[in-house]
Amino acid sequence: MLMSGRDYRESLGAYKPSVYVNGRKVKSVAGDADLSPGVNAIGLTYEFALKPELAKLMRATEHTSGREVNRLTHVGRTSGDLLNKLEAVRLVCQETGCAQRYLTGDAFSALHQATYRVDQARSGDYHQRFLAYMHKAQERDLSCAVAMTDGKGDRSLRPHQQDNLDSYVRIVARRKGGIVISGVKAIVTGAAYVHEILVMPGRNMSKADAAFAVCCAVPVDAKGLTIVARPAGRPGESAAKFSAKYGQSTGVCLFENVFVPWERVFMAGEWQHAGFLTHTYATHHRHTCIGARAGFGDLLIGAGALMTEANGIDLERASNLREQMVELIKIVEGFFACGVAASVYAAPDPSGNLMPDVVFANIGKLLLATQIYDMHRLAHHVSGGLIVSLPGPDEDHNPVTAAKLADALRGRPDIPYAKRIEVARFIEDLTASSQGGWYSVISLHGGGSPEGMKKEIWRNYPVGNKLELVERLLERGVLARPGRKIAANRQPGRCCDDGCMLPGAAQMLPLPSPAAARRKTRPAIARKPAKK
Repeated sequence: MLMSGRDYRESLGAYKPSVYVNGRKVKSVAGDADLSPGVNAIGLTYEFALKPELAKLMRATEHTSGREVNRLTHVGRTSGDLLNKLEAVRLVCQETGCAQRYLTGDAFSALHQATYRVDQARSGDYHQRFLAYMHKAQERDLSCAVAMTDGKGDRSLRPHQQDNLDSYVRIVARRKGGIVISGVKAIVTGAAYVHEILVMPGRNMSKADAAFAVCCAVPVDAKGLTIVARPAGRPGESAAKFSAKYGQSTGVCLFENVFVPWERVFMAGEWQHAGFLTHTYATHHRHTCIGARAGFGDLLIGAGALMTEANGIDLERASNLREQMVELIKIVEGFFACGVAASVYAAPDPSGNLMPDVVFANIGKLLLATQIYDMHRLAHHVSGGLIVSLPGPDEDHNPVTAAKLADALRGRPDIPYAKRIEVARFIEDLTASSQGGWYSVISLHGGGSPEGMKKEIWRNYPVGNKLELVERLLERGVLARPGRKIAANRQPGRCCDDGCMLPGAAQMLPLPSPAAARRKTRPAIARKPAKK
C-alpha cells in the first residue's frame, strides 16, 4: 500500500517515541513546529509516488516480492533501476533540498547483499529474516532512518578498548527471544520522524569487537530508545524562504538496554562481515547522494539565474557572470554524470541486486563534498552582496521605511522590489544562513568523510592497468614481479568481451523525466535577439 503525505503524518501518530528538541520533550512529532520542515520533506516523497505522471519514476516492482513499492525503498537489479533512482532522488531534492527517505533504499540494498554474504559463510537465515522485514516495511510504506555512525569516543582506540563502551552500540545480552543493545549512534538523519531505526555497524571490526558487530531494526518508539534531535530547517523564521517549509533534522540515538526480537536481527557478532556491510552501504549511499545534491544544485542554478534577471543583467551580454553560471552548471552536472556512470558500470552482486561502480560513485560524492563550497561561492558571485546586506524582513512592513526601501532597492523597473528581495532571501537561506552552513557540512561529511572516499577510490581504481599500458608502449613487456601489489589492481567489466550491459538487463524506463521537465520550464533569463 502506497501512503499519501497525509497518511504518513497520521501514521506517525501511532508511535510514541521519546524525542527531545532544544531541551524540551516533543509531545507529537507530526505536529511539532520545530520538526515540521522535515516531516514536510519526507511527506513529499509519498505525494510524488501517487502522481500518475511520475508513477514510472517514483514507483518500482520489488523483484523479491513482486509488489509495487516506492522507488526510495527499492532494491535495484538493473542499471535502469539505478538511473531511475538517481532521477527520482534529484526530483524530490529539487523540491525539498534533502528528502532524506532515500536512506531507506540505500540501507535495504546494502543489507540485501550483506545478509546474503553472511549466510553463505555460516549457513544461517539472516537473509530470509531481512527479506521478511523489508517486505513488511515496503508493504506498509514505512520510512527508516539509518543509525550507522557511532559516538566513537577516543578515535585512536577500537570499540572494545573504549573507556565508555557505550560510545559504540553493542550487544549487552542475548536472550532466547532476541538480543539487548546499548550505546549511542550519532548523526541519524530524520530519526525523530521516521517509523523505524536501522542499526548498522559503522566500521570494520576485530574478533575482540564482536559484540559491536550488530545490525537490527528497532521501532522508533522502542522502550529504552531516546532521540535527542535538532530542529529541521529554520521553522518560523520569516527570512527562511525555503527552510521554513523544508528541512532536515538529525538526531543522536541513545540505546539503553533496548530489546530486539530475533526476527529483527540481521547481524549479531559476525565481526568478519561488519566492514563489508559498512562499505557496501557507503557505496549505495554515496551514489544516491549524487542525485540529492544535484537537486540542491538545481535550486542554486535557478535562483542565481533569477537573481541576475532581477538585477537587470542579461547573461547573454555579461560574459563574466555567464562564465560563473556555466562553472556552477559544470560542477553540478559533472558529479551527476559520475552517478550515471556508476549506474551504467554497476556490477551484479551474488545476492541478486546491483552494486553501483565503486570508483565512479566515490568520485561523484568526493566532487560534490569538496565543491559544495564552490557552489555556494558561485551563487554568491552571480547574485551580488544584496543577499546578505539587505534589511531584515520585518522592515518590509515598517510604515516609516518600507516604501523608501522598496523604491531604492528595486532593480529592473518591471520586477517589483518584493520579488527581487524574495529571491535574495531564498539564496541567503540556502547558502549564507545557519541552514546554508548545515548544507555545506552535511555535503562534506554525509556518507563518510572525503578521506574515506579517497581510500575507496584508491583501493578499487585499476592502477595496474595503467601501469601495464605504459610498460607495453615502452616495449618493456609486463613483468610479473612477486609482491608488486600495484599491478594486481585490474579493470574488470570496463572493456569486457560481453560489453558493459548485462544480457537482458532492463534499460532506463521512458519517463516524464525531470530532465525533460527542466528543459520545458520558462527560461529564467530574458533573452535578447542576437545582433545580425
